Amino acid sequence: MPRPKVHRRDFLKSTAAGATALSLTAASARRVFGANDRLGVAFLGVGGRCQAHLEIILKFSQTGQGAAPVAVCDVWDGNEEVQKGGRGLYPSAKKVGLNPDDKAHVTKDYRRLLDLKEVDVVCVATPDHWHAKMCIDAAAAGKDVFCEKPMTRTIDEAHAVVDAMKKYNRVMTVGVQSMADPRWNRAYELIRAGKIGHVAQGQTSYYRNSNVGQWRYYKLTRDMTPKTIDWDMFLGHAFEVFPGVPLGPKIPFDRAVYGQWRCYWPFGGGVFTDLFVHQTTHLIAAMGVRYPRRVVGAGGIYLEYDERDVPDVATVVADYDEGCQLIITATMINRYPIEEVIRGHLGTIKFMKAGFEIIPDNPVSSPGIPSRLEETIRGEYVDCHPPSGRHADTEALWLDFLKCVRNRDRNTLSTPELGAAAFTTVAMGVLSYRQGQVLFWDKERRKPVPADASWAEAWENRSKKRGKPNQIIGWMAGDTGSLLEPPEYQKLAGPWINGKDPAGG
Repeated sequence: MPRPKVHRRDFLKSTAAGATALSLTAASARRVFGANDRLGVAFLGVGGRCQAHLEIILKFSQTGQGAAPVAVCDVWDGNEEVQKGGRGLYPSAKKVGLNPDDKAHVTKDYRRLLDLKEVDVVCVATPDHWHAKMCIDAAAAGKDVFCEKPMTRTIDEAHAVVDAMKKYNRVMTVGVQSMADPRWNRAYELIRAGKIGHVAQGQTSYYRNSNVGQWRYYKLTRDMTPKTIDWDMFLGHAFEVFPGVPLGPKIPFDRAVYGQWRCYWPFGGGVFTDLFVHQTTHLIAAMGVRYPRRVVGAGGIYLEYDERDVPDVATVVADYDEGCQLIITATMINRYPIEEVIRGHLGTIKFMKAGFEIIPDNPVSSPGIPSRLEETIRGEYVDCHPPSGRHADTEALWLDFLKCVRNRDRNTLSTPELGAAAFTTVAMGVLSYRQGQVLFWDKERRKPVPADASWAEAWENRSKKRGKPNQIIGWMAGDTGSLLEPPEYQKLAGPWINGKDPAGG
């Protein structure tokens, strides 16, 4: 997939990384990888999602693709039968050909694996509250990182990870599988070229339905006990990213908290951070935006009353200084979706399974009843040939990541900078929902702050500026004026001062 150079240039500039962040220094590298060198991969957290990563790296090892599993870590001994194929420490070790009795390479303490010289890459697939700590520790130990989404559990942690990857000059990919799909980059290129005019709104969703409750389908087993699970390590209450802020609380052992942790705020963010991160990441990449200026989150637990914390219906609305909006919405109690689109002044990009359609829009149409979708609106189809097959998108992410590791190129398909922007957006939605506040993003302090009336006032003031129409019909018009073509009679508008007609006569 071709990389948009403007993303790399603008993004590195905005994060003050500069060109030096892409150069390999003696202090940040243990060795320069050759084309035939095997990269050793350690897996931290070998639950359900990590099984795909194990299979992919094992396949690479067996087919001579320059990577091999060398170590695994998990807090649970594991179960051979659960989730059809086993998960946990010892079943996962067996799956990739490691000796379960090898305490140096099969352990419940991830720090032991970071000391191993044969470990070049760390795959972090633990619960969310451990992501930042493990990523930062891995970077400090000279390891490159493939981290499952969401990148972290909190906004501050996300930016601490970004800073650590720059400081130690490590290569990192955030495991948003859809970023291996070329649709988003192709749409971005067309948007930059002015294909749909000024972008006004992006819309995406994630709908599911479960009669046992979302994430309750992760099976609990009787052999999940304090004897088989290092509960204190799972909680992380003795570990910190920031002084005085433990990773998790110290609470009594609970199988549901361990096995279904996405239902609880101390360990995850429910639909916001599990599912919205997927959609937000690729859509902001396509739109060409990063951090929102204003965010509001809404929703509630409207059906799944099963002692969970997180809502089963949720929506985030994010507004951007570039003059556009992103809507991310979901229910976990109904599967009927909405279309995934980017709306511009001159047309709409409608994303489909293997590509997208560009549907022209006529801005001179008369007012009337909004159009409905009883009939499918067709447009110009762009076929993007996304990865297909079991775990194909995840495998494509790994191939790109390992190539970047060898080339010492931090510009992976799913960079930590992009991951931090997407996570910040949805995490602000969580804070807004839970605090009952609209929030602004303070880009200088890299923190959300309470919103005020200045957002609406700024756009109203801009509307009063009578600049000349912008002749560049494209994205990010800035302060060069309106993109509209006012009718001749609009010259009759304006306040009458001292009884004088502003239009003359």
